[in-house]
Parts: sequence; C-alpha cells; structure tokens
Amino acid sequence: MDLNNAVMTCSVTVEWTTSAGAIGRKIAYRSATMRLIRNDMRELFLEMTPEKLKPIKFKLKEVLVHKKFMAEGKASINFRSEKCTMYFSNAPPDTLVGFLRIIYIKLNGTDNNETPLRNSVPRHMLSKPNSFEEVSPITSNELIIAKRKAGLLRNSAAGVSPLAYKKRKLEDLSSNDSSNEPHAKKLQQKPSFFLEDSLPLCEEQLEVLHACKSGKNVFFTGSAGTGKSFLLKKIISTLPPDGTVATASTGVAACLIGGVTLHAFAGIGTGESTLERCVQLASRSASAQGWRKCKVLIIDEISMVDGKFFEKMEYVARHIRRNDRPFGGIQLILCGDFLQLPPVVSKEVLASSQSQRFCFQSSTWEKCIQCVFELRNVHRQNDPEFIKILNHIRIGHVNEEIAKRLLATSKQKIEANGILATQLCSHTNDANSINESKLENLSGEKILFRAEDSDASMSKQLDSQVQAPSQLYLKLNAQVMLLKNINVNTGLVNGARGVVIRIEKGIPVVRFKNNVEYICKHEKWSIKSVGGAIFSRRQIPLKLAWAFSIHKSQGLTLDCVEMSLSKVFEAGQAYVALSRAKSLDSLRVLDFDTKQVWANPQVLQFYKLFRRRLQDTTMIPLGVKHKNVKNELNGLKSSAAAKLKKSLMSKPIVSIS
Repeated sequence: MDLNNAVMTCSVTVEWTTSAGAIGRKIAYRSATMRLIRNDMRELFLEMTPEKLKPIKFKLKEVLVHKKFMAEGKASINFRSEKCTMYFSNAPPDTLVGFLRIIYIKLNGTDNNETPLRNSVPRHMLSKPNSFEEVSPITSNELIIAKRKAGLLRNSAAGVSPLAYKKRKLEDLSSNDSSNEPHAKKLQQKPSFFLEDSLPLCEEQLEVLHACKSGKNVFFTGSAGTGKSFLLKKIISTLPPDGTVATASTGVAACLIGGVTLHAFAGIGTGESTLERCVQLASRSASAQGWRKCKVLIIDEISMVDGKFFEKMEYVARHIRRNDRPFGGIQLILCGDFLQLPPVVSKEVLASSQSQRFCFQSSTWEKCIQCVFELRNVHRQNDPEFIKILNHIRIGHVNEEIAKRLLATSKQKIEANGILATQLCSHTNDANSINESKLENLSGEKILFRAEDSDASMSKQLDSQVQAPSQLYLKLNAQVMLLKNINVNTGLVNGARGVVIRIEKGIPVVRFKNNVEYICKHEKWSIKSVGGAIFSRRQIPLKLAWAFSIHKSQGLTLDCVEMSLSKVFEAGQAYVALSRAKSLDSLRVLDFDTKQVWANPQVLQFYKLFRRRLQDTTMIPLGVKHKNVKNELNGLKSSAAAKLKKSLMSKPIVSIS
C-alpha cells in the first residue's frame, strides 16, 4: 500500500439527510477523483472532482468510516457535522485501503495537545485566504502516534524516533521472562486493518503490475516460489472490481485469489462439445451477462488449462460480445508455470499427434498475448545450492551429483518439537488413507469440528474450492497443517506445520515447528459465484498433515516434508513436490530415480522461444548506422524513447548491446 498516494478514482454517491433522517438530496457520479487536501489553516478536506465538473470539498471533521466491504472496493464516510454520507464503489481495493488509511493516520497522527506550527504564524504570511494544497507525505512520527491511538503501541512510544523505538522494543523483549517455555500466541484479536503493513513488490513484480494496469494482455511465469500468486493478488487489488473477473483452473487456486473457477465463468461445461454447442451453453443469461460485463479476465494456473478449451473460450467470447478482437476485446492477465503440473486430458488426446494439450499450442495464444514476463527472484528458498538443484529438475536435467545430494537427505532427521514430516503422495487417495490410519492409531477420543457454511446448498462447491474440510476430526498429538495466513511475522502462515497439544474450551491449541503456540479459533473462507454472490465457510484453520497429495500442495510452503518419488506419473510432478520445501535441511527424499524426473519437450521448446522473445523485447538492437542512438536515448523522454525503440526493433539486428 502506498502511504502517500492521496488520490483515488471510483464511483461516488453522496446523500444529505434532513433533520428527520430522511434523504433530502442525492448526487451520483459514475467516475470521480477523490483527493486529500489542506487549507491554509491546516484543516483536512476531501475534494471530489466528477468528470467535466467543478470540485466539491468536504471537511474531514467528525467523520465515521465504514470499511466492512473494502475488499470489494466499497466503503463509506459519514460526515456527521454536515449530515451527509459519501459512498465509494468500484474502487481498486488496494487503492481504497491505502486512501482510507491515509485519512486515518492524518486525522490521528497528531497529539491532541500539539499545536501545529503554522497555526502560530500570522495567516497573511502563509498563503492566500482559502487556498488549498495536497496533503504532505505521512511521517514516521504520525504513523507511531496513529498506532498508539489505535492501541497498537504503548503511550510512551509517541514522539520518539523510529530507530529509538525499535531499540527500546528490542530491549523490552530481551528483558522479558527468560524462560524457554513458549507462550501461546493469542492472535484472535487482530490489529487495526488501516495500520497493517503489506510486503512490498520487488522490481520485476512491479514491472508486471504496471503492464497490467496499462491495459496490456499479459502472461507472466516463473519457477516455484517466485511469488506469482502473491503478485496476482496484488494485481487484482489494484483493479476496479466491476468488470474484473478473477478465475483459476482449479477450485483451490480460485479460492486463494478470491475468484471463481474458469469453467464456471466460461459457461461451456468441460469444453468437449462442438463450437456451436459451446456458444449455446454460454448464451444462457447468467453466463452471457458475465462475458458482456467482463473487461479484465484473470486466469491463474493457466498451465492446467488445455489448448482446446482455451481456443473455444476465445471463440465464445467474440461471439457473445459481438466483437471480432481477440477474446472479444477483453484484457487478459494470465499466470502460471508450464513446467509444473500439466492439464488433465484423456488418453485419446495424449495419443493424438494433432492434440493441443497446452494453451500456448493453440493459434489463439499468439493473437492474444502482448507482453510476457518471467519472475526470476526466488522468495521461498534462500539456499543457492537448493535453488540450483530445483532449476535443473524443473527442466528435467538431473546429473549424478544432484541425484547423490538428494539421496543423502534420506538419512536426515527433520522432525522437531514433536512435529513429524509431511509425506507427499502422488495420489490423493493415498494421502487420505495415511491420515485416517494415523489418526485412528492415536490414543484418546476423536473430536469433531463441523464447518459453518453460509448456504447449505453450496457445501459441495465449498468442499471442492476451500482447503478447510466440512468435517474435521482431531485428537491430541494429531499432526496438522495451518490453512490460513494468521501472522506472517511469527511464521503462522498457510502451510505451517504443527501438532495439537491440548483442547481449551473446545478449541484446539497447536504448537508449531518454530515453537509458537496458537489457539486455533474459527476462520472464514469465501468463494464467489459467477453471478457475484459470495458464499462462506467458517472452520478451524487446520487439516491433518501426516500426508498430503502433490496436486493439492501446489502453492504451499511446507516446514518439513518427506517424499517417495517412485510413483510419479506426470512431467513436472517431482519438481512440484521438491519445490514445496524451504531448504535441503527440511527435506527427506526416501527414494530417487532420475527416470522419474522429466520435462515435457513441447514445454521446453515453448520456454526456449519465450526467452528469445523476452530478450528481443527488453534489449534494443543497435546497427552500425545507429551507434549514437544509445546517447540520444538518454536525453529523450520515456515516451519518445519507447517510440524510437519500437522503430529500431523492426530493423535488422547487427549487434546487441
């Protein structure tokens, strides 16, 4: 979140109420720009500028903010002194959160007894009467004071420098109880939403984000652990909700990004019907309305979408929208790694020489994709040796040295604090059988935790899209996995491994591998229907974790993992399994056969051409006649440089610098 971006564009409705509480006046604008400003008396105002109209100013005094639906791009501000309420809608969620956060900090970032310096200066020496200026950037001191008022810091923290405060905090921690006994982390009372800090994007992720926001059709890829899903969620949060459809090829992936499955949105079933039949299916009111409203279509795990389905979907989009442009003019944002799990197709399709198993094999792919990016910075692992091994396995290249190093992990002890390694299985049924058997073998009585679904008729769909089960049986000493990001700073993240150590008032208490204890209260998962309705499930955020399937582990980071790769049956499956581990020290490979590691040759060829295209579009070819172009580019504005680069790209490449 940008703490200094005090500007937002969205739909706005303003209602003024009479003394009797009835609506006396109402104005609505489909698009208006909101800006935070101050007058010469340092009073804070919210300026609303509708398209082609003069701005209207609202004094930010005695305001009440309603933020329950911020994730959907909606919020409201009640100006109690002016008896009016301003409703925001279709705002990019990330921008909306940042905008309201700035308002909160600016209103609360000053001590009540502190007199602003400028108020003590004669008014005529400041500026013209009633002049306005944009708010200044948020200072560290304002942030500290606002956090203190929100109850997140002690009162003594205000007024000290961030460095001094950090030093004091570390001293306080070191002077606490020196006992090595872990303390339960009671994190059910979460900090103020306004003051939560999100992880920043790295440079290569920002480049992808800017391309998506500029309206380009984008495909971005990267190896496991490069932050693809994290970036995708960030992209979704920066786009207006109306017209932005987030989808994924699997239900679990769709749930993680707050979207729907691609098949549910497309409305063409499995896509095995003829083109004419697919058009008929998608022409039904709900599906057709979704296609017509869609402006940006986001598809996660694009590697698991088969080429025929992608091609038929593109044809349907053009037909339903009555637009001959690729995908009917919809902006595409595609994400995935084709060197991981492939699409599930029939044996007949695999046997056919004309099959289009991957969507990049369809003629539609080249017509649609304008920009391609590859994320290269690995965030999950920080061990250079392990990253190098994974990069080799990803492309199906395994030498004797790699095989020897992986087999050496079979003797490692990776268990700690009573937490056993999760066994990754190539088949889901094997994982389920192991978990049920291990739970039965534990002494004590099984305790059932039932999920609370918002709509009982949607329970089956929630089962397929949400990791949290409808019925969870637990016992003391059960091996479990956390299914939600609870607190990143303490390591309580999706995939963290733990063991149930007691039950308190009907709630399980889990000790995790990093020695942190957590009282596992109910958490909420939500899924969207194609029509936009939201259905939710409340459940204990745990799952049995003696074993897990490779397919369901995609996207997870596991603290300690054990695997047998003898039953691997798909290209990329061994790579997905191995890349779940954080390091070689947290991994145990029971058996390893180099024959079980391979990459699809068609995918390897695709990435070879992909990187060549990537190089061509990111490097400027310089011919003999253009030897001074480089110096000229340094003096040009970015837009002019872009045009020159484009013109040069069409000329023969003599040398590259």
